Amino acid sequence: MQRRLIAGLGNPGVQYQQTRHNVGFMVLDAFAKRYGADFQPWQKLGAYAKVSVGDKDVFLAKPMTYMNLSGQMVCHLARFFKIPAENQLICFDDMSLNLGDIRLRASGSAGGQKGMKNIIELSGTDKIARLRVGIGPRPSVINAADFVLSRFSKEQLPVLQDAVERAVQALEVYLTDGLEKAMTNFN
Repeated sequence: MQRRLIAGLGNPGVQYQQTRHNVGFMVLDAFAKRYGADFQPWQKLGAYAKVSVGDKDVFLAKPMTYMNLSGQMVCHLARFFKIPAENQLICFDDMSLNLGDIRLRASGSAGGQKGMKNIIELSGTDKIARLRVGIGPRPSVINAADFVLSRFSKEQLPVLQDAVERAVQALEVYLTDGLEKAMTNFN
């Protein structure tokens, strides 16, 4: 079986649930639910679950080290299960994308996302696929930190739920048909 690692980024704790910065957790929770998986603690660094999709063992990771230190768990889990960077995908929020938009990329910079930046630094490569889920645009009167830690409005929740569902579908296409096909279908 081939191994894949999909990490969803967010912050631990009830005070951060349903905030914009926790969209990566929301996508992973929805994906795990679809496959009947339960998350288990991992080395005091986060939680993980394992599912099978086609011919792949897929490890789902939710770092609980706070966003800026996400690489600690992601890199540790990847090393432990011997999952190379080219078989990893990181899912996170992006305020430069409009709410509801999703974008897949094969590699690149962190684009200002500190969790992804930490993963790139600790893994030593930017050749890690990512699925960005739009949470923007950020109103100019709100600073970035306050914006990403804010909750979605009641009116935004249906758009968010649709984006999470499309992100889960994109992950399934990524796992069954590859990143190029997922990018073609969902970007």
